[in-house]
Amino acid sequence: MADTQAGAERKRVLIAEDEALIRLDLAEMLVEEGYDVVGEAGDGETAVRLAEDLKPDLVILDIKMPIMDGLAAAERIAGGRIAPVVILTAFSQRDLVERARAAGAMAYLVKPFQKSDLVPAIEIALSRYSEISVLESEVAGLTERLETRKSVERAKGELMTKYSMTEPQAFKWIQRTAMDHRMTMREVADRILAEQEAEAEPPK
Repeated sequence: MADTQAGAERKRVLIAEDEALIRLDLAEMLVEEGYDVVGEAGDGETAVRLAEDLKPDLVILDIKMPIMDGLAAAERIAGGRIAPVVILTAFSQRDLVERARAAGAMAYLVKPFQKSDLVPAIEIALSRYSEISVLESEVAGLTERLETRKSVERAKGELMTKYSMTEPQAFKWIQRTAMDHRMTMREVADRILAEQEAEAEPPK
């Protein structure tokens, strides 16, 4: 059992970055932090192909790459539910962050970044991806799925503000409450939001 857990701890990461030196640095940082670098690419098209072949736990994509840029690659990888995506962006490309989110990126890193920035971004991406997977297994239709995600996101925010919870703690609380009361996570989220609105209303 311990061996399985130790194996499960080492997340498999694919890196796509057209600048070889940055790619090398990134791979080194990841290995030092206990991740397995299972593939490297210098362009978005190769990144998508490797992601489909290797099925990594996480893909790190630079925005500016030849053949296919990181945003288009993120759309393919995230859209195909292959793996969570972390986007690398230069400081001057902050306007692209929203486009990266729309493309399905779960987190982003602004270059130049430190090793201490890397792990939190990866953990956020993995955590958000697993949350979305849980929500999607609960809801079939696309519209309903998006509405559920919106409600749960807002309810998480309420719990984080009110009870000083972290994002994963808030999600787990909603998930556990839904299981305990045989409700959907959307129902729990909507109830949290309704209570918050009732509290916010001025007394008559």
